[in-house]
Amino acid sequence: MKNTSNKFRGKNNKEYKKNSDFGNYSNNTNRSDKNDKFLHKSAKNKKFENSKKDDENNTFSSLKRRNPRFKSNKEFLNKKSDAHYELTNKRNFDDWIWGKHSVYEALSSDRAINRIWCTSEIFSSDKFYILLKDLKSKGVLIEEVSWNRLTQLTYGASHQGVALQLACSKTISLEQLIDFSKHNCPSPVIIALDGISDPHNVGAIIRSAEAFDCKGVIIPQRRSAGLTGTVAKVAAGALEHLHVSRVVNLNRALEELKKNGFLVVGLSGDSQMSISNFQEKGPLVVVVGSEDKGISLLTQKKCDSILSITLKGKTSSLNASVAAAISLFHLTGK
Repeated sequence: MKNTSNKFRGKNNKEYKKNSDFGNYSNNTNRSDKNDKFLHKSAKNKKFENSKKDDENNTFSSLKRRNPRFKSNKEFLNKKSDAHYELTNKRNFDDWIWGKHSVYEALSSDRAINRIWCTSEIFSSDKFYILLKDLKSKGVLIEEVSWNRLTQLTYGASHQGVALQLACSKTISLEQLIDFSKHNCPSPVIIALDGISDPHNVGAIIRSAEAFDCKGVIIPQRRSAGLTGTVAKVAAGALEHLHVSRVVNLNRALEELKKNGFLVVGLSGDSQMSISNFQEKGPLVVVVGSEDKGISLLTQKKCDSILSITLKGKTSSLNASVAAAISLFHLTGK
């Protein structure tokens, strides 16, 4: 019994040891695998977290780099637009007046006015209607526009439905110009502009007209540059010594001049009659047309003669102001 029990006990002990060793080995192996897996996962998590932080840092740093650049561009654009607005404001609005009270005082005074913009509501006012009707008969251009258009013209100013542009010189009526020219010279010369909208050309023609002792200039109400600051600057002081009449309709004005003994002469490059061969004397009206279209067909019918300037070079035409100066040199020297 003892031997068998010992054997059994020994076998059991050996087996138990084996089993215990196996069990310990198996448990340790599982734990090590779990630990390895845990460590592997934690390493991955750390790498992911580190990469995420790096991405965040890179994104943040890139935003830090971009934000100042975007801000500076925005500031640059704002400064550029402000400068453009100030330049436009200074260039266009030095001779402008808007607002009902300000415009009414300017209309009631003796100030020279070039152009008026107003909405239809202004005409319902009796005091404005009478003044506007009188100014229109004197050649002032009055244009009826919408409220939005007037807001656009004044760059969002509080215009109250009316705005005007002052003229740099006063104008006289056609009757006054005829009386003045005939009483001061036996053979006066007056120059009329047909469709010349460039203020530089208008200013240059006025300068030449005064230099060759013309008695006046006729400018139509529409399709022509008014007596703006640019015209006065190019004229170089000639406006102070030359009478200007602004008429509603140029063709009717030419008819009135013909009734008062004036001979109407037009300038055209297509004419076969050279200005150097023109020998007529007496009161003259010289009509100068625009460079691109020349004298209109209706105005040509009102002319007694159509003259051309002989060109000897390869250039086929002349600037309107140059043609006016050459023609005045020939006609006033007769």
